[in-house]
Amino acid sequence: MELWDIYDGERKKTGRLAVRGNALGVNEFHLVADVWTINDDGRILITQRHPKKVYGMLWECTGGSVLSGETSREGAVREVREETGLHCQEEELIPIHTIRLQDRFVDTYLVQKSVEPSALVLQKEEVVRAKLVTFDDLMDLWEQGQIVPRKRFGMYYEVIRDFARKLEDERICQK
Repeated sequence: MELWDIYDGERKKTGRLAVRGNALGVNEFHLVADVWTINDDGRILITQRHPKKVYGMLWECTGGSVLSGETSREGAVREVREETGLHCQEEELIPIHTIRLQDRFVDTYLVQKSVEPSALVLQKEEVVRAKLVTFDDLMDLWEQGQIVPRKRFGMYYEVIRDFARKLEDERICQK
């Protein structure tokens, strides 16, 4: 049973808990943390959702609900580890976007990590595949409707683009 802290509309903890799968009440929210992992050469890690999940077989960044007692950053680090086997530290996370939606606050982060897809340990219940893509490939997938989150991605993709291109440029300059 997964428990979430319940927050009010101002993102203050209410002291109450929610059980995953149960509807939240009016003006009740939980936290979600998303992480876009960008390789040292500017390529972006995306994972394919399990077919039995909502938006099954679409591509996404790593993320999920923050558990009761966790901060957003702690939840982000845990989700990255659980879904991909990658280890990152809270201080490595770069916040790029926060939004309040109908029943949740979503914090989106970037993290720069050396990634080799064949070395990833994917969480079978959540993820069926992982791959590294260029930013242009990512945009093509988004325009084809193959990337989730659909709308939110459009609010911050430029930050991902700029970060990925900076790493790519740095890598070229080092050669």
